[in-house]
Amino acid sequence: MKPRVYLDWNATTPLHSSAKAAMIGAMEFAGNPSSVHAEGRKAKALVEKARAQVASALGADGADVIFTSGATEAASLAFANKDLIGADIEHDAVSSWIESACDTDSNGLVAVDDPANTVLQLANSETGVIQELPSGLAGSDVTQAFGKIPFSFNWLGCTCALVAAHKLGGPKGVGALVVRRGTDIASQLKGGGQEMGRRAGTENIVGIAGFGAAAESAALNLANGEWDNVIQLRDFFESYIADAANDVIFPGQSVKRLPNTSCLAVPSWKGETQVMQMDLAGYAISAGSACSSGKVRASKVLKAYGYDDEIAASAIRVSLGLETTKDELIGFADAWLTQKAKHRARAA
Repeated sequence: MKPRVYLDWNATTPLHSSAKAAMIGAMEFAGNPSSVHAEGRKAKALVEKARAQVASALGADGADVIFTSGATEAASLAFANKDLIGADIEHDAVSSWIESACDTDSNGLVAVDDPANTVLQLANSETGVIQELPSGLAGSDVTQAFGKIPFSFNWLGCTCALVAAHKLGGPKGVGALVVRRGTDIASQLKGGGQEMGRRAGTENIVGIAGFGAAAESAALNLANGEWDNVIQLRDFFESYIADAANDVIFPGQSVKRLPNTSCLAVPSWKGETQVMQMDLAGYAISAGSACSSGKVRASKVLKAYGYDDEIAASAIRVSLGLETTKDELIGFADAWLTQKAKHRARAA
């Protein structure tokens, strides 16, 4: 039986071996990090080690790393009950808290006039488009960029940033809000004084340990230039597709993008149909953000770029990982082109 090929790394990444090892090790800790006895201090030390690992990987030395259940909770913690603006390209976890008031051009780049009251993502999950962040932003979702492109929270100049472990080889269900030290953050969960009084609830030390290890490994891979190889694979893949089909649209292709992300659209061929067809062929891809899966609607991101509903509903995302091979991409492209030809024949 032909093995399945995973090309949905922006939705979630496979668990990195270092994260798995750290999590197994953390399972041996019996103590509560809030307890003052020896067992509690050992558990607390594990959490603080991971906090330092995440801060270092983010270039956030001197900032506060507040562990959460993921980037969605981090967004709530950062943006709830604040009058902030942004663009339609933001993930739903962020757009739920902001007013859409910033314009997006046809390449996916956002104009910001009032940084202090604006939230702007660093990279888009659907197209991979990377923003030039103005200094002084109220906040940024750096979830997709973390571990894939070089940046530093400290030199981004924003007040806070959101991250999630499962986007860079860590476990699902853990993330963090990173804030400049001294930033006023009101806890949304009432209870104990964990996470510097900003996020009540006993820390998920197993998940946090995995997050720290994954962040450290991701930073090492980035420093070693591992993602440069992925850029070459992505560009090869897009050229392979374009050479065989001149009606394919690649939103955001003309500007800086994440090294692993290809968004492609064929007018009138529904994205969710493509996802199902390729799933049956043995390939895992998506039609937009994973958190919007199952919702039959046009991509709000592509609509913000200026594409009409037909194209916005016809887009798929192919997102590569460090383990993706050229042969896998050729296999996918050939299978996809075969389905495309069948679609055209049915529509004729």
